[in-house]
Amino acid sequence: MKKCALLILTVLLASCNGNAQKEKASENNFEIQKTEAEWRAELSEEEFYILRQKGTERAFSSELQKVKGPGVFVCAACGNELYLAQHKFNSGTGWPSFDRPIENAVVLLEDGFRTEVVCTDCGGHLGHVFNDGPKETTGKRYCMNGDAMNFVPKNK
Repeated sequence: MKKCALLILTVLLASCNGNAQKEKASENNFEIQKTEAEWRAELSEEEFYILRQKGTERAFSSELQKVKGPGVFVCAACGNELYLAQHKFNSGTGWPSFDRPIENAVVLLEDGFRTEVVCTDCGGHLGHVFNDGPKETTGKRYCMNGDAMNFVPKNK
């Protein structure tokens, strides 16, 4: 009986935590808050479509797929550091892919079909995470829209 009660409590707590993440995104309780007009003024049309309207760019259209060398990928909306270049890999899917984000850089939200990845600071939509990444590292594939990010090279 105790095991059953513990299992129910665990499921309820997990549900509450998931709902808290969804609540954060749906209520826009992010550190950086801007109106739609402010975002439109600061972002390109494509960046706005992806980051603020949860769009997706065409596969193989991002120049960030070709980026190699040391550096960091940052949110195009707010500059939050998201992914280190050393965690980027060629997934063959047509979008920049990473096996892990920088700690506390992104929030994962379940939408019933996929797991959405959003910027922790501004709530901008970045892409989705899947469980078909490199097995020798995390097994995750953070499939990101290139237009949602900028690359900041780092001198060796």
